[in-house]
Amino acid sequence: MANNKNDSGTEPCTSQNDDTGSYDGAVSQVTQPALNTTTLAAVLKASADPLRLEILRVLETDSFGVLELCNLFDTKQSGMSHHLKVLNNVGLTETQREGNSIFYRRPLARVNDPQSDAIQTLLELVDQTPIETERMDRIKAIRAQRAEQSRLFFAKNAEKFREQQELIAAYEQYADPAKELLFNESLKTRDSALEIGPGKGSFLSDLSTGFNKVYALDNSSDMLNAARQHAAEHKLDNIEFIYGETDVAVAQKLTVDAIVLNMVLHHVASPRDIFRDSQALLKPGGVMILTDLCHHDQDWAKTNCGDLWLGFEPQELTQWAIQSGLEESESLYIGLRNGFQIQARKFINSN
Repeated sequence: MANNKNDSGTEPCTSQNDDTGSYDGAVSQVTQPALNTTTLAAVLKASADPLRLEILRVLETDSFGVLELCNLFDTKQSGMSHHLKVLNNVGLTETQREGNSIFYRRPLARVNDPQSDAIQTLLELVDQTPIETERMDRIKAIRAQRAEQSRLFFAKNAEKFREQQELIAAYEQYADPAKELLFNESLKTRDSALEIGPGKGSFLSDLSTGFNKVYALDNSSDMLNAARQHAAEHKLDNIEFIYGETDVAVAQKLTVDAIVLNMVLHHVASPRDIFRDSQALLKPGGVMILTDLCHHDQDWAKTNCGDLWLGFEPQELTQWAIQSGLEESESLYIGLRNGFQIQARKFINSN
């Protein structure tokens, strides 16, 4: 059972389900009708189209906007919008607003909901079909474009990154909960840790004293240099710096006892892949500590802070973790006076 704490005295951004330890976000709180033949027939009718099945298949890999899906399938926007409307009407897809853009994703699993169970079973069948190589290449191109957008922002704003970040949350507001979750954990060993997106390196100081070996990974050379400078100034001599995405660390067959991501996930081109790669990088029993924003509607964060995503529903992160082989552990929720809420999460590699 996950431990849900709220440090602000305000309502947490989600409600915990006592039967499962999962978190039901705003999207998942919609009451769904009980499954009957009429409902099931509507779901099956909506999915009885090869293109719609292929759309559902690619949504397993990521969330996409309408224009991105048009690019993936060489389809006009009007036609794609029609197919998405059909899928959305029966609950085979859900929408999430990211500023002025609407992204489509697969529905989050809902507890004790027969319709949700039927949909998840259908999606499992869809996933048995392979994605064409050309389409997978296009998916990678979309992710690369998103990643380049993030890199360009940090290349331009590396010197004032801390100032930009603190428009949303002060460092201590997310770093302190991350430390609590990490250092209260009884790890089998503390040989090594990896921080993904170390920023200017502040959290590296704690990792350096808590672990024998620390890796710092970033896809922005400017931010990595800033972290390297911090390490040099504070004589942190057990840190190795790696330039690239998490797949670089996986390719190097790196294994660590702990992974930390502090306010990084909303800058990542494909957040779901972070969970899959983290599971591959963690030793059995290793922990992933993640702090990030709950989903919000403050679009200025995209322009001012370089955010690709406006936070995440807690249940969304839980589902990605479970699908990747990670087990949900403790969670902390911190409400901020500016309307944002931070979620600090711990996931364990139970494999």
